[in-house]
Amino acid sequence: MDSLHVYQNSYTMIVVFMLIAVMLPIVALTAGRLLRPHEPTKAKRKIYESGIEPFQDARVRFNVSYYLFALMFVLFDVETVFLYPWAVAYEQLGIFALIEMLMFIVVLFLGLVYAWKKGVLKWR
Repeated sequence: MDSLHVYQNSYTMIVVFMLIAVMLPIVALTAGRLLRPHEPTKAKRKIYESGIEPFQDARVRFNVSYYLFALMFVLFDVETVFLYPWAVAYEQLGIFALIEMLMFIVVLFLGLVYAWKKGVLKWR
């Protein structure tokens, strides 16, 4: 019976912390909305950038190549995140983990070859 009480008490603390985590931002945002002065004017809606009057649209089109390179970087960065712990614990993991990691690397290599064939790595 005593272990059940400890178990329930642990979950009670988790629920309390979750409620605090949800309520604190709600209370802070609501207080900010209620206490702020709300006086919109034309000057306040004007774009302000480093004290200089804007001379063109702030939105600029980026070449798709930037996004493709970023996606490739994220892909191989995540690969590194998975490879490092495996390399550190390689001796304890055994041959099965080696086979799994080789399959993982082969799939990523096939993706790299596919991207290369599609011309993703060529800067246009």
